[in-house]
Amino acid sequence: MSDLQPRPASDPTTPAPSRVPDKVSLDGLEERWDAAWTEQGTYAFDRTRSRDQVYSIDTPPPTVSGSLHVGHVFSYTHTDLVARYQRMRGREVFYPMGWDDNGLPTERRVQNYYGVRCDPTLPYDPDLVPPHEGGEGKSVKAADQVPISRRNFVELCERLTVEDERQFEALWRRLGLSVDWSHHYQTIDARSRTVAQKAFLRNLARGEAYQAQAPGLWDVTFQTAVAQAELEAREYPGHFHRVAFHRTDGSGPVHIETTRPELIPAVVALIAHPDDERYQHLFGTTVRAPLFDVEVPVLAHPAAEPDKGAGIAMCCTFGDLTDVQWWRELQLPTRSVVGRDGRLLRETPEWITTEGGRARYEEMAGKTTFSGRASVVEALQASGDLDGEPTPTKRMANFFEKGDKPLEIVTSRQWYIRNGGRDEGAGQGLREQLLGRGTELQFHPEFMRVRYENWVGGLNGDWLISRQRFFGVSIPLWYPVTADGEVDHDHPIVPDESLLPVDPSSDVPPGYTAAQRGVPGGFVGEADVMDTWATSSLTPQIAGGWEHDPDLFERVFPMDLRPQGQDIIRTWLFSTVVRAHLEHDSLPWRHAAISGWILDPDRKKMSKSKGNVVTPMGLLEKHGSDAVRYWAASARLGTDAAFEVGQMKIGRRLAIKVLNASKFALGFAGDAGPAADPALVTETLDRAMLAGLAEVVEKATAAYEAYDHTRALEVTETFFWTFCDDYLELVKDRAYGSGATEADASAPTVSARAALALALDTLLRLLAPVLPFATEEVWSWWKEGSVHRAGWPTAAPLRDAAQGADPAVLGAAGGALAALRKVKSEAKVSMRTTIVRAVLDLPAGQLELVRAAVVDVTAAGRVTDLQLHGADVEQATVTESELEQV
Repeated sequence: MSDLQPRPASDPTTPAPSRVPDKVSLDGLEERWDAAWTEQGTYAFDRTRSRDQVYSIDTPPPTVSGSLHVGHVFSYTHTDLVARYQRMRGREVFYPMGWDDNGLPTERRVQNYYGVRCDPTLPYDPDLVPPHEGGEGKSVKAADQVPISRRNFVELCERLTVEDERQFEALWRRLGLSVDWSHHYQTIDARSRTVAQKAFLRNLARGEAYQAQAPGLWDVTFQTAVAQAELEAREYPGHFHRVAFHRTDGSGPVHIETTRPELIPAVVALIAHPDDERYQHLFGTTVRAPLFDVEVPVLAHPAAEPDKGAGIAMCCTFGDLTDVQWWRELQLPTRSVVGRDGRLLRETPEWITTEGGRARYEEMAGKTTFSGRASVVEALQASGDLDGEPTPTKRMANFFEKGDKPLEIVTSRQWYIRNGGRDEGAGQGLREQLLGRGTELQFHPEFMRVRYENWVGGLNGDWLISRQRFFGVSIPLWYPVTADGEVDHDHPIVPDESLLPVDPSSDVPPGYTAAQRGVPGGFVGEADVMDTWATSSLTPQIAGGWEHDPDLFERVFPMDLRPQGQDIIRTWLFSTVVRAHLEHDSLPWRHAAISGWILDPDRKKMSKSKGNVVTPMGLLEKHGSDAVRYWAASARLGTDAAFEVGQMKIGRRLAIKVLNASKFALGFAGDAGPAADPALVTETLDRAMLAGLAEVVEKATAAYEAYDHTRALEVTETFFWTFCDDYLELVKDRAYGSGATEADASAPTVSARAALALALDTLLRLLAPVLPFATEEVWSWWKEGSVHRAGWPTAAPLRDAAQGADPAVLGAAGGALAALRKVKSEAKVSMRTTIVRAVLDLPAGQLELVRAAVVDVTAAGRVTDLQLHGADVEQATVTESELEQV
């Protein structure tokens, strides 16, 4: 990447009159510098830059439905490290923030807080006053909630999320995120709704969006369809029941084992593996279901598992996703008995024709699946069709990620967007195209790519985007109502894009009047909303101004970076790739940075659902934001990290040392401040230190370019402590010198001061992405402008100053000084005590290195007569010494 010219307020390398305070502290830096950055527009995006000069970030919009936790701090810090580095490299960074405030969590909060519930059939009331305003933490019971229109409900959702968003912004500012707060959005605001609806209508026009009456996963608690990407497989207790089906030729029973005997009235076939010799003679024959006396075929399918249960299974419509596969591929009839409410249908199915079977079903009609199961088991025991007692087991069941009951599969009309899951018809070849997009995308770390590939390769259906909820982006369609009162779903009424956003529950389609809603010859609005991912999959378009601000969009899209968690590669990352591929024939970004998880002390993932999260504001206040950022930066992308307060304490010590060491280094040259001029560096030790620092700059830069912020921090921090512990101690006497100003000082003193200035200038910039507050504070003592708008350091001027010096000189000299100080420590005397004479044995390879810096070693060790010998030792060792007698 080329070094573009940054846009500082003034030349950041120009010394200012020294403003080093008498006492230094981390306290209060966050509030002071956040205010200054806001006032000065430090992180404001300059939209006059061309695309090749811009680095744009598709920042994750956090869900606004409660509070952030320390996991957010962890991953968002990783993003900010990239943003700050790229800004210092000369890129104009587009770093917006969004709020994901549509969806179930917000909907529930609004219902409880305001005492309302959404009824899409009601008209909008512009003067609505909610019946309740929260207060004292009490929520309103569902039975007491007042129905209101969807548009009114959305307005209340927006009102309630404002305070959450204000608190979130305050925390992000406290953490030091270098966001341009003038670029923010809500996933439910008018701009987001317009983008989501426009993209959907274009998907529809191209045949990429379609509706279908099909079996789908359904959450009976939330009363909504659920997409494949929202599933969680969890263990669920149950029982195996060995049940007898009866061959129609009277030759005996066929036993199956099932955990869901209540679905026997929905059975459409018995299925075994085609190679299973136990059942090959049954293929092509029929059996009758116990209790309900329905005749069904025995069929073969390779998805049957011979080693599971009896090896032959009943296919019901629908008990699980395998049933759906068999139903589709074997072209079986649909005989659903579970409704959207999770209860068995109240009307006896037409396919149950015998008197006994109908009577049996009537006894279980309307019951929950749990109660229906108990009823069927009791009847099977009475009829003798249950072989033995039910056997306890734990089965893996599909759950909605926010739900607590196993999902049912019900048939309903839903909207889909093609994603390669059904690679047929208009979606032909799409899966391969999306797998190809995955190869174009640069994953950090690289091993995360396989998660994308496995997900795309394993899709078994298109993307279900319709939801039977209220607080979401409306599907922007209406449907004609025929003269006989039937809704014609096959010919939707599509709004013009200029009318977006629309709410079909309250808005009227062109050519109709409000009085025609729901009447023959009139229209009805689509009641469903899009799932949250259907909007979140368009965050690059929303933030970038697609179709709203073409000039901005041209400068930021495709974006450079998508940072996100590993658990939503299958949802957010993949769905965003799908939308950009379909709409723009491109990737939405070039890089994907995937953060790991935060683990609690028991090595379990932190999550709100587990109740083991830590809220971050207290941590930021106690340890300081730089310290918490240091902890986050110490973990690599894609790697799970433990929540460690100890690491934060180390970070705080580092930030404090930056202040103290800088105060020390800046105190040598008087009020004018040191001059960071490479030409003034003449002494070997100074040049050796700068040669080592040049290597650090190269390594840290390469690490950041590879999205390895942890490596960049490691090499910088290691050098910084060497700089403090060895170089400052070795050079301080020479740096003080005899002259208070550069004009009065000797060349060795001027060299030390110039080297200190060059090193401090470089180290502050290297540490700035991780410790933005401490480094900005020191920069303000000495420089004009902001360190965060200063250019990223380069090795060239340091190498010019080093003039080929060996960086090993500093380490060898530091080892020699440590050996001399050990003598004083063991003698329990002050470090200021003079060593009259000392013999220092050095490893053979270090002898010449220490000789090159012997003047500084002698002065720092306070040695009158120092003799250096090469010897067979592993480290510098004082073999003879004589201390000054006090």
